Amino acid sequence: MKVSKTPMLATGLVAVLALPAAAAPVTWWYETATPDQQQVINDLLAVPFAEANPDTSLTIDYRGNELDKQLRVAMLSGSGPDVVYTPGPAYVAPMAQNGQLLPLDDYATEYGWNDKILPVFLEMGRYDGTLYALPKTYETLGLFYNESLFEENGWDVPTDIESLETVADAMLEMDIIPFAAGNATWRGTNEWFVTLAMNSIAGSDRMYQALNGEIPWTDPAFVEAIETLAAWWEKGYFGDDYFSINGDEQAASLLASGGAGMMPSGTWQFQNVSTYFEQEGATAGFAGFPSAEGDPVFPLGVGSTFSIASSSGNPDGAAEVLDFIFSPGFYGPMNAAWKGEWNIPLADLSEVDTSGLDPLYTDAMATLASSVDQGNYGYTTWTFLPPATNNLLINGIEEVWLGRTTAEDYLAELDEEFQDELEDGKVPAIPAR
Repeated sequence: MKVSKTPMLATGLVAVLALPAAAAPVTWWYETATPDQQQVINDLLAVPFAEANPDTSLTIDYRGNELDKQLRVAMLSGSGPDVVYTPGPAYVAPMAQNGQLLPLDDYATEYGWNDKILPVFLEMGRYDGTLYALPKTYETLGLFYNESLFEENGWDVPTDIESLETVADAMLEMDIIPFAAGNATWRGTNEWFVTLAMNSIAGSDRMYQALNGEIPWTDPAFVEAIETLAAWWEKGYFGDDYFSINGDEQAASLLASGGAGMMPSGTWQFQNVSTYFEQEGATAGFAGFPSAEGDPVFPLGVGSTFSIASSSGNPDGAAEVLDFIFSPGFYGPMNAAWKGEWNIPLADLSEVDTSGLDPLYTDAMATLASSVDQGNYGYTTWTFLPPATNNLLINGIEEVWLGRTTAEDYLAELDEEFQDELEDGKVPAIPAR
């Protein structure tokens, strides 16, 4: 989204490789990454890129959770990085509108990106018909669950909202937290659950209509979705420590240990799930989030995007970096080392070495790819809502949970902000159903 979903902050400049003084510099500001993750980026991206492109000197500056704020300030003054890394398509439109991003259509033709990248994701990077961004990763939200715990208690994996609540209530009776979750290190975690409620209860068709301005966000179906989410909070589905634990490693650890039974989260969590379930000797499961209609919901998201700054001193070098990332030779090793975070939407994976990938992860992504291919998907808020509306959604839902406002008032404020941004042309491109 995506924003960083790793809890450990590690900042500082990575000097990629000692290169000749004549090498033209390319700068890239990245989000949060642990020291181990920085090493993965260095070993699998920075070093091999430098070896393949000796005339380009790439440096990656790790900016942590403040990347978005720092980037916006820098872009206004024209002093930002060459490679512009945003939390998602919603951030692209305002930057393109303000002339801060370089059109990528010529590079797309030169490097064959129009054929390399799945069309639905390429379209998300367009503004007013021009390509300004490439998708770093495509992702979905789903339901991780402790399969060992489910088998021990004879629980079936939920297939609709009623069965979800039945299992969650049974967990509460056993002092097991139904949903492993927390927003201590990333407040944006809140919107994962709003996204799930809106898509699974109001429905993906209504999401599509609202995003296109055909119906308001105050539609009764959205009111029901937010009221249901608030009821889950009130019943204790999210536990008592939501505001003091993080939704990544701590949530995954809680799920693996059996302290929680389920974890509504995104495919970026596969890395943590794999690590903690292995430590606990337990088995993890993953399913599409149940819906009111009974079919699983796969809200479609683009976790981050790549653009080139219009003020870049080396746009050709920045394009070389992007093209290196969108290659089969990078996809396989990176997804094996950093599960879920680099699911680059390549159109053809036939040349990708998948031997090192986790079967649970590959099965989940194959299901998502099939859903996308069939047009059967929902919409994540961080991908398709404009920035101010999305910020209001994230912060405002806490007011609903804590009983300070109603679902109706929350959605009315959300709709007012959205209509203003829709009129200003700040809503990202919405893929047709």
